[in-house]
Amino acid sequence: MFEAQVRQAPEAVALIHDDERLSYGELNARANRLAHHLIALGAKPDQPVAICVERSPAMVTGLLAILKAGGAYVPLDPAYPSPRLNQVLADAAPKLLLADAAGRAALGPEALVDLTLIDLETATPTWAELPACDPEPRALGLTSRHLAYIIYTSGSTGTPKGAQNEHRAIINRLIWMQKAYALNTTDVVLQKTPFGFDVSAWEFFWTLLEGATLVLAPPAAHKDPDALVNLIISQRITTAHFVPSMLVSFIDTKGVDRCTSLQRLVASGEALPASLVHKVRRVLPWTGLHNLYGPTEAAIDVTAWNCPADFDASVVPIGRPIANTRVYLLDGHGA
Repeated sequence: MFEAQVRQAPEAVALIHDDERLSYGELNARANRLAHHLIALGAKPDQPVAICVERSPAMVTGLLAILKAGGAYVPLDPAYPSPRLNQVLADAAPKLLLADAAGRAALGPEALVDLTLIDLETATPTWAELPACDPEPRALGLTSRHLAYIIYTSGSTGTPKGAQNEHRAIINRLIWMQKAYALNTTDVVLQKTPFGFDVSAWEFFWTLLEGATLVLAPPAAHKDPDALVNLIISQRITTAHFVPSMLVSFIDTKGVDRCTSLQRLVASGEALPASLVHKVRRVLPWTGLHNLYGPTEAAIDVTAWNCPADFDASVVPIGRPIANTRVYLLDGHGA
């Protein structure tokens, strides 16, 4: 689906990061060359491939390359403590690791001993001369039932637990999202969710599957509401996600009423307070607010609710099931 957008509009802007812009054609070519390199190193369907990088064009290239090579990406956030990252590495047991300087420093030299390291910051990558053509999924044996990613959650015990999601699950989620919110090629989507959280998957892939433009926030900007307001205004962002606690800070930030390009606000990850809904409706009346809910194990979200302009209730619903999804309401006895 991403490759269809490449063929349709190769010169369209796919990615913006600081002063760097990548077209769909350029991004696809970079990802393809790296994918061919990963295939040569043994990447194959259902094989976990770790990636530990800061938010950057290299992150997006790396994720696309892993998927194109048939692998399941395992995101490792360099901002996390080394013990947690190494715990995830030990459990996922990848053979390949894509990393930048921040990722290598976060993991430490001992973690790299048994891994084949692909340095995404090298000035002269060995894969630069490889073909820019799309790998053929059928030749790789790749199907919709193979894994797309493995994202580790904290788990009820505090021990990281890998949630595995297949291509068909995330594609179902993205097709539903497009039918629900109708992104188009003029849209600009903010990518600010750390990629160790599954919300980042729709920020990346919904955008690129629909021919819109992805704007990458600087690595720490997701914690800085002033920086986010400035970025939304300067880049004319139309679509952004916030966990409700961060949405509180964002909506109280000076200048937020100048975010006139913002058409869609998606909230998930925590309960959305009614008082916050009222404030968003008051401060950003032109912006649609959507409350989504779901566990990482079920491909990001399973229910959705659109906030009406005249909302006046005291409790915010989590909505109804998304496409091809059922929700079972059980009591304390599981009945």
